[in-house]
Amino acid sequence: MNDATRSRRHAIADDLRQRITTGRILPGARLPSETDLADRYQVSTATLRNALAILQGEGLVEKIHGKGNYVRSPRRKIMYVGGWGILDPWTAAEPALRVTVRRSTIQAPVDVAASLKVPVGSPVAEFNCLSHEGDSPHGLARIHMPPDLVPAGVLDNGSAWREAAGRFALLGPQPAAVRETVCARPPTPEEASALRIGSASVVLSIHRIATDSAGRILEAAHLALPGDRFNAVFTTHHMTDERQARA
Repeated sequence: MNDATRSRRHAIADDLRQRITTGRILPGARLPSETDLADRYQVSTATLRNALAILQGEGLVEKIHGKGNYVRSPRRKIMYVGGWGILDPWTAAEPALRVTVRRSTIQAPVDVAASLKVPVGSPVAEFNCLSHEGDSPHGLARIHMPPDLVPAGVLDNGSAWREAAGRFALLGPQPAAVRETVCARPPTPEEASALRIGSASVVLSIHRIATDSAGRILEAAHLALPGDRFNAVFTTHHMTDERQARA
């Protein structure tokens, strides 16, 4: 890409961004077709798509396959409560947010086997949970469990399990400990596709491991939560030393 093309791409993105942020193009509005926009700005379709990709990466524009490019409505923030491994029921309870769950049994690939500490190729239960706000994807969770630890409520599609899955919560038995590793990173291609976000976006990545009192891993989860839609809170509880309390 030469300098002139790069400059034109950014100029188009700047113009559309200004129209969006000043309200001349309203949230939820469908932009003109890429062909019409390319004609309007007198550039090639490829240059126009590169300009739109900038706005998609910034979260201002969302491309919906088969429908076109839409100005994104502001996303409300949902809280992930660290230590409990759950989406905060207060912020995740609105009817507009719903979760779809796909259940399957897979042969553990290397990363899943390492998380569960089982041999590669072992059968494991997999749950893919995708939350939606309206028609737009909101958050993604992929949870794995040893098959013998999957609760009966999961197999029976019980309401308690559906509620837990809807909060990206622990699905298995009550753990003795939950360890969460958190980082901010770009989405993987699979995550970007599922969440309909640009590759330049940032996701809050949470790797959650639940263990029992004997140290056996009950379940392992990978959560990808777009940074413009989620916050995370971790609370430390300081316990008073009994000897100090008695002094």
